[in-house]
Amino acid sequence: MSHKFKVGQRVCRPRLGLPGDRGTDEIFEVLRLMPEDQTGEPGYRIRTQGGERAVRESDLMAAPRA
Repeated sequence: MSHKFKVGQRVCRPRLGLPGDRGTDEIFEVLRLMPEDQTGEPGYRIRTQGGERAVRESDLMAAPRA
């Protein structure tokens, strides 16, 4: 499986409909492509307000263009 997003691309998390979920209110930048996990899903390192975090591809969607 190949990565859907590229380094430098802006992404966001889909809204989950949970109380307190910020969902698409936050825009992140892809910093690094990570290898596939044990299920074969690609991962990413993204820049957040607090630093960096690792996420799975299914946790992201392309950010709306400004």
